[in-house]
Amino acid sequence: MKLDPLVSSLSLYDIANTPGVAADVSHINSPAQVRGYAGEEQLGKALEGSDVVIIPAGVPRKPGMTRDDLFNINAGIVKSLCTAIANYCPHALVNMISNPVNSTVPIAAEVFKKAGTYDEKKLFGVTTLDVVRAKTFYAAKANVPVAEVNVPVIGGHAGVTILPLFSQATPKSNNLSDEEIKALTKRTQDGGTEVVEAKAGKGSATLSMAYAGAVFADACLMGLNGVPDIVECTFVQSSVTELPFFASKVRLGKNGADEVLGLGPLSDYEKQGLESLKPELKASIEKGIQFANRS
Repeated sequence: MKLDPLVSSLSLYDIANTPGVAADVSHINSPAQVRGYAGEEQLGKALEGSDVVIIPAGVPRKPGMTRDDLFNINAGIVKSLCTAIANYCPHALVNMISNPVNSTVPIAAEVFKKAGTYDEKKLFGVTTLDVVRAKTFYAAKANVPVAEVNVPVIGGHAGVTILPLFSQATPKSNNLSDEEIKALTKRTQDGGTEVVEAKAGKGSATLSMAYAGAVFADACLMGLNGVPDIVECTFVQSSVTELPFFASKVRLGKNGADEVLGLGPLSDYEKQGLESLKPELKASIEKGIQFANRS
């Protein structure tokens, strides 16, 4: 975010060590003014006046851990950060990266509803890494220039709930077999696990996630600045399916999510994937809502 020319002021917050990271990143010769805040007593100061809040907080996945295992730790962190956002910058766009996104976005929504500050247009689950992976894997397989590739990814942000729509990929490739499409879909769904295993227990996706998080935040800032036709896939409150939250293409604008777009034509394989992801996504959403409504 320090490299983004649309950022004028960058507040970094964590429970510890933030001033060091802030000092380090502040030496980069780009316009953003950087401040570091550490400890809960400084959280309000960090948030005040923010237009966009990015939440990557929490513990990373370790081998053998599902995103669900992270639930209780990360859900608690998200709940307390969202309570502070409601107090200090209730009109900010919130970009939720903390896993499991399928549950943390509904948690945030419930916290904001209780505080009376909820605006469905301003809460986003960041699923951009799924899109980034789908683009990379598709470009290699279809042998097309990766910079020109676009692949919508719908559903949620964990395993089977991630559904890349390769039938809508551009540039179109007619030389991919059904088996190859299935393998690309599976690899996109398992991208996080691929990194966790490659790091042999030393962490999860951080560099590709930082890139994807910055891509989505930049799109939000462009929307806020009135740049037309900014469309990204993201997990939002939605009526595109019967589920209350769903990831699909969203047009970003001065109010955040200006328009949640439909799914477009799906292949038979994608229709099947859509139906089979719904029960798991529904359960994750409900789990988040129940957690938020515990005392």
